[in-house]
Amino acid sequence: MLNKMDIYILTVMNPDGYKYTWTTDRMWRKNRSENKDSYCAGVDLNRNFDANWCTKGASDDPCDPTYCGQFPESEPETQAVAKFLRSHKDTVKLYLSIHSYSQMLLFPYSCSYNEIPNHNELFELVKEASTKIRRYYRNNYKYGSGAKTIYLAPGGSDDWAYDLGIKYSFTFELQDRGQYGFLLPPSFIPQACNEALLAAKVIALHVINKTQ
Repeated sequence: MLNKMDIYILTVMNPDGYKYTWTTDRMWRKNRSENKDSYCAGVDLNRNFDANWCTKGASDDPCDPTYCGQFPESEPETQAVAKFLRSHKDTVKLYLSIHSYSQMLLFPYSCSYNEIPNHNELFELVKEASTKIRRYYRNNYKYGSGAKTIYLAPGGSDDWAYDLGIKYSFTFELQDRGQYGFLLPPSFIPQACNEALLAAKVIALHVINKTQ
């Protein structure tokens, strides 16, 4: 993979919100933007991209956890990711957005129930990745298109990247399935990383073979 690809990693898309989880509210998910005419802070960055923005599955209420923002790409974090991808859209072949939790391997669309043109190809990829995770780590990951597998979630970066032209676009939801949720014990983290790496390798090697 390293011989055939340049790999760009954004470790934390929401540094201000992440810091806030350690100082004030451990379950905070939005960024920390001030919202005009509201005492509630923050925008859900995973609802702020221009992919069926602020439709069913997002909220236009600044006090809700899934608040979509005043307009698509209203937030500096979203703008930064979108700007980078736009400037590299002719060379970026694969996009991975990694979240927690639920143990799922997802692909577009999450913003609608419509099937993408290469639905079957991406479905077979996440199926293969899920099978290998189960074989090597004895852990079950659901897989499929986002809206049909988990729920409608408009404004996500994976759908937006797909519509930009990155036809291999995925979201991984890491361990677990709800026993610990967002508060996964540290002892679980190494295996969660290995499972994600295994899935990424399955997909990346396929993309290399298809694009060489």
